[in-house]
Amino acid sequence: MRLSDLKSGESAVIVKVLGHGAFRKRVMEMGFVKGRRIAAILSAPLKDPVKYSLMGYEVSLRRSEANMIEILPIEGDYDTSADIPKAKVMEDADYSERHRERYEDERHVINVALIGNPNCGKTSLFNVASGAQEHVGNYSGVTVDSKAGVFRQGGYTFNVVDLPGTYSLSAYSPEERYVRRYLRENNPDVIVNVVDGSNLERNLYLTTELIDMDHPMVIALNMYDEMRSAGVVLDYEALGRMIGVPIVPTVSRTGEGVLNLFDTIIEVYERRNAVVRHVHVRLGHDFEEAITDVKDAIKADKSVDPHYSPRYLAIKLMEGDTEAEDAVRDTAGGDAILALRDRKLGELGRLHPEEDVSSMIAGEKYGFIAGALAETMQRSKKQRNDTTHLIDALVTSRLFGFPIFLMVMLFIFWFTFFVGQYPQDWIEAGVGWLAGIVNGHMADGPLKDLLANGIIGGVGGVIVFLPNILILFFFISFMEDSGYMARAAFIMDRLMHKIGLHGKSFIPLVMGFGCNVPAIMARSSRAITVLITPFTSCSARLPVYVLLIGTFFEPHAAFVFLGIYIMGVAAAVVTAKVLRKFFFKRDETPFVMELPPYRVPTMKTSMRHMWAKGKQYLSKMGGIILLASVIVWALNFFPLRDASPADVQQLNIEESDEIDPERDSYLEMMGKAVNPVLAPLGFSWRATVAAIAGVPAKEIVVSTLGVLYTGSDEVSEQTLSQRLSTPLAGASTPDFNRANALSFMIFILLYCPCVATIVAIVKETRSWRYGLFTILYNTALAWVVAFAAYRLALFF
Repeated sequence: MRLSDLKSGESAVIVKVLGHGAFRKRVMEMGFVKGRRIAAILSAPLKDPVKYSLMGYEVSLRRSEANMIEILPIEGDYDTSADIPKAKVMEDADYSERHRERYEDERHVINVALIGNPNCGKTSLFNVASGAQEHVGNYSGVTVDSKAGVFRQGGYTFNVVDLPGTYSLSAYSPEERYVRRYLRENNPDVIVNVVDGSNLERNLYLTTELIDMDHPMVIALNMYDEMRSAGVVLDYEALGRMIGVPIVPTVSRTGEGVLNLFDTIIEVYERRNAVVRHVHVRLGHDFEEAITDVKDAIKADKSVDPHYSPRYLAIKLMEGDTEAEDAVRDTAGGDAILALRDRKLGELGRLHPEEDVSSMIAGEKYGFIAGALAETMQRSKKQRNDTTHLIDALVTSRLFGFPIFLMVMLFIFWFTFFVGQYPQDWIEAGVGWLAGIVNGHMADGPLKDLLANGIIGGVGGVIVFLPNILILFFFISFMEDSGYMARAAFIMDRLMHKIGLHGKSFIPLVMGFGCNVPAIMARSSRAITVLITPFTSCSARLPVYVLLIGTFFEPHAAFVFLGIYIMGVAAAVVTAKVLRKFFFKRDETPFVMELPPYRVPTMKTSMRHMWAKGKQYLSKMGGIILLASVIVWALNFFPLRDASPADVQQLNIEESDEIDPERDSYLEMMGKAVNPVLAPLGFSWRATVAAIAGVPAKEIVVSTLGVLYTGSDEVSEQTLSQRLSTPLAGASTPDFNRANALSFMIFILLYCPCVATIVAIVKETRSWRYGLFTILYNTALAWVVAFAAYRLALFF
């Protein structure tokens, strides 16, 4: 709870003071220290500021300042006529043991924010510390929002937040803006700046910006094992003393150094680490004079948001940062501060006509970093990353780059289908065994039909594909963690550039193999990537492919798999070209992407990611898929046809004319009503119903087929794939053959994405028009391509 939430007449205990620099020092000197009792007396007529009683005197704070003080409320009203005891609350005789325990519990909660460059191992460190199972990726944007976890050590509870990977704290990319706003709005107790020890100079640039923000901080020198193996010697303790931030070596893959890291966090939080001191990263004499004048003006204006460090805000104003300008524009002296900034920029322009401010700042900061490392680090004389260079010479070459990528994808699809077939058969046998028990031991009636044909037929029809899902995610995780995915973006840049995108846009397309929603959330800042991502086959569509390819294309399964995925990418390419030509003609985002060194992912990391996705898949079994299966069963079961006496008795039906053996079920009526639209694609009414059912979530497609093609005693022992290729009762041909199976897969690939994806598109583009465009355009394109494929397949 924050002090700003305390109502008049209520009292509380100060748990911690957030913020930084001058503000923190000022309020602590006034007695706002942990353990003190404080009471809210009254608010100003406009609700701001608020008068508080502390240590026997009264003080007023604006709500924005009070919001930076955490408190523990005390039950009961405070008598404002009485003096506040000056002794600490831990010594107050009237402070109950229960309140003391609550205070100690709150005081021992430390809010930690993990901040670092992409590829620095930040999310791996978060997983080790919190036990979470977040995904790790070798490119910017894989962590698109904050992930929270809890870690306990030494009597303290750490609320750990994993923030997006970012190279700086400018307001250029969504990741940078997100991190800045989080630090301003949430004020973590301690920042853990995770830096890649194998690429220290580049990583420390972000460190200099965090130093400017003046937050309590610890540096996690990650991938320390790679530094040692490369022969690099770093006196990290001396470097820490030089920049005023303690540095702790860690290896997030193995957990080495993590316990020591959190011990150091406790020391920094409790203000007893001797290394901690505020250091200004000097930016040159002329620039420092300008910064000092702007900083002093900011400090003099008490209405400026105290969440910002005055020096940091002054530097960002000099850089022309829009968010920094917004932070001061509406303050009492905002116009004067901006005018002063403009004068100082003019003076710098005359003194340094050949340099802009941003390049001056970057040059000075990298000069500071180079000087600090020159005194503390001894580089190895042997060539680094020989293995990376050798592999890159092969996998990114003009001759072998694309063939190797296609071979990798072909191998993944082959392994997913053929190796996954064995556990799939085992699960399918278990589902059949369970259905047999229900059929053999329950009396005929709707309940038996619901369990055997609705729940087991629907949910069981989807759960058998869990092994294929796990295998696919394992390989995707392995490629991303190893660094190969960044190379895929590199070799695709030329092709993507021809359609108005760049290589980094290829990564969301590959991420879409898992799920379109995080792929959209991890996009570049342009709307085109958002709109083309749904054409990538997500894991929810995978059961459809495995079912139909295994039934009708088994001898060529891997090639059909690859063809389906290539078709999705081709649709994305064509769509991107059209959008770039007619709607989004400007492209302001350059292709700048780090190519990290190759690393061998640990089996534990890959398995953890695989199982995390597997659990998400299983959770849908008991949620949306179960619900959808029951709804589909009910619509297909009612109104009753060919009812047995048991059905009539169980449903209390007295009039025999209520049962019409010639009447279609509700589902069949709806399917036949819509089927004329999809009949040219070779769809039966059952296939039409399954496609429509897949709009909420694509996993429902197979569960719907499982319900619709399960039912009679004669076929109860058959698998779903066998029932799809067998004529139903009263029919001379089966509903599916090679031609319409291909048409069905293409339609499922391209048509309207699931509801969650549409919501993500609307959220990311901030316009419902893009969501509507995706629904209409994707479905129309799916119909045209599926129709062409069906008509062409009929000739073979």
